[in-house]
Amino acid sequence: MENFRKESDLLGELEVPVNAYYGVQTQRAINNFKISGQLLSSYPDFIKGLAFVKKAAAKTNYELGLLDESLYFKIAETCDELIDGKLHEQFPVDMIQGGAGTSINMNANEVIANRVLEKLGKHKGEYEFCSPNDHINLSQSTNDAYPTAIKMGLLHMNIGLVERLKKIVAAFRAKGQEFQDVIKMGRTQLQDAVPMTLGQEFEAFAATLEEDISKLNNNADLFVEVNMGATAIGTGLNAPVGYAALCAKNLAQLTGFPVISAPDLVEATPDTGSYVIYSSAMKRLALKLSKICNDLRLLSSGPRAGLFEINLPPMQPGSSIMPGKVNPVIPEVVNQVCFKVIGNDLTVTFAAEAGQLQLNVMEPVLSHAIMENINFLCNALDTLRDKCVTGITANKEVCLNMVKHSIGIVTALNPYIGYKQSTQIAKEALETGKSVYNLVLEKGILSQEKLDEILDPKNMLKPHSK
Repeated sequence: MENFRKESDLLGELEVPVNAYYGVQTQRAINNFKISGQLLSSYPDFIKGLAFVKKAAAKTNYELGLLDESLYFKIAETCDELIDGKLHEQFPVDMIQGGAGTSINMNANEVIANRVLEKLGKHKGEYEFCSPNDHINLSQSTNDAYPTAIKMGLLHMNIGLVERLKKIVAAFRAKGQEFQDVIKMGRTQLQDAVPMTLGQEFEAFAATLEEDISKLNNNADLFVEVNMGATAIGTGLNAPVGYAALCAKNLAQLTGFPVISAPDLVEATPDTGSYVIYSSAMKRLALKLSKICNDLRLLSSGPRAGLFEINLPPMQPGSSIMPGKVNPVIPEVVNQVCFKVIGNDLTVTFAAEAGQLQLNVMEPVLSHAIMENINFLCNALDTLRDKCVTGITANKEVCLNMVKHSIGIVTALNPYIGYKQSTQIAKEALETGKSVYNLVLEKGILSQEKLDEILDPKNMLKPHSK
């Protein structure tokens, strides 16, 4: 049977596993919040964000004469351990919780305090030597430390998301080069339009996703403004003069991000605008990504009764009843990820709106929705690139035959024979089944030489003069 130690708080005593680095408030959160099943330990960048915040706070308190040098160094060493990925299993609280993030903040305070006690040769829970509240949380409140940690975590997570995005942009661009000579029909409203190349289509996929790299980075830049030193509501109660600016400076030095102190800490404490705008950038990316996956599924439809212009890599048998069927499972799963991202953005919107007065207590669900979205998108982008995009091949003859038999190429005749006559040719071609090419020659509208020049698919891929 596991041994326990007793710790106490405002509500009384509670048993905590004897070997746990967390303490009584974390244990209460474990007992109270069995909600999502997604624990803080599942988000290592968030834990690292907490560690950076606690290290910066300790450094600031030491420099302002509030923290003993030996204790400061032990706290800093412990924070470095967390930053290096150690003790992350000691963060078992659910990401969605009441209390405006107090349980997560205290989880960090308790783990750091008990690890410091261990370094000092003391027993876990001997908080008179190093207290989660009096030393680790010194000059802080959950209301400034928690959102700052979220922002540091999101800045790190954004780097990973952008790296994934750059890789899939490169993959689509490579396919654009590979397919640059594959002539096909472009389509609008699912109807034949005018010729293009498959390369142009894939280059467009690359270009539209590439736009979101700067959007994500620009929106993530808003996270560098923090409210450390605000303490409870932004007035700075229990923080020394100069703490806010110095703590932001120390946090910038430790993280490498250009962290600054918010100009109005009372305004900054309940403000969640940066989360909203970053979430909107992810929603925009999800919408584009889902549209691309829709296109990939359409272009690969068939093989006999669909477009069948491209082949997606076969990943698994597609049916338990239809032999030989292979489904576009990778675009399908990415579509579903995109739906989840869009839904989580609505969660962020409601959570941001729900803040009252001097604090937004809904930050736990807000931060969880954004972090979950980043993880989902990272996994989806990797999966789409590795298991789909890089293995796509073109059915060149299928694409060319569709162009040759399309009514849509009559559009190219507009500048030469006028819209009215082009419409009559298109209508007759539809009614008789004859090709546009043969009808123009039969009616003596243009010479064969001129017609061949106009209707050469390669001449319809870019602007040109008569």
